[in-house]
Amino acid sequence: MMMELIPVGILVGAMSGFFGIGGGTMLVPILLAIGFSTKDAIGISIIQMVFSSIYGSYLNHKKGSLILGDGILVGLGGFVGGFIGGYVTQFIADRILEFLFLGLLFFALFRLLTAKHVEDDSQTRTINKAVLFAIGLVIGIFAITLGVGGSIVLTPILVGLLHYPIKKAVSAGLFFVVFSSVAGMSSRLLTGTIDFENGLIVAVASMVGVWGGIWLKDHVKSTHHKIALLVMYVVAIAILIDKMWF
Repeated sequence: MMMELIPVGILVGAMSGFFGIGGGTMLVPILLAIGFSTKDAIGISIIQMVFSSIYGSYLNHKKGSLILGDGILVGLGGFVGGFIGGYVTQFIADRILEFLFLGLLFFALFRLLTAKHVEDDSQTRTINKAVLFAIGLVIGIFAITLGVGGSIVLTPILVGLLHYPIKKAVSAGLFFVVFSSVAGMSSRLLTGTIDFENGLIVAVASMVGVWGGIWLKDHVKSTHHKIALLVMYVVAIAILIDKMWF
């Protein structure tokens, strides 16, 4: 199993860096496909997200593509929500988690399809600080319960509501994952519902991929980047539907 998890970690890490996701969007369906239970897959995903999001956010900050202001407020909400989400996962049936995850993917796909294009150097909007915190709180609860970092929901919101350029939204989404995943892992460790051994294998391998993913993100056009995001959501939906029904 270890030899299977290393290339999976590298692949998911590359997607984390390029798409600004924690990695759970693709990692959970892949782990389900190779035989892990839903709850174990979610636990492994959370550990991987901690490593990839911290390292990826550090790289994005060095490159100047990470806006910290709004990100910290949303992130603090995500931390609280992630802690709650990590605790409640154990009380929800696997089948319900799968349907929630599928709905989350369809929502993200719809928001990206309908969002207007914003140039990379455009001015972003700001909204009330309490609203930003509340957005992070809700996303954190919902996302960590499903084993994803939350950027799969946050990135479309930043693009559609706050007029973030797609690359800056991706960087902010990955930064949000730092808060939600650390909180989610902490609460899962307290309840003893996490596969730490396999999680560390995937997490360490993912850091190699994160570097490559961020390098690629900085060298593609924004329009091409959005198309790649849309393809990623479609692939994740297809994998999950195949696992659930076929």
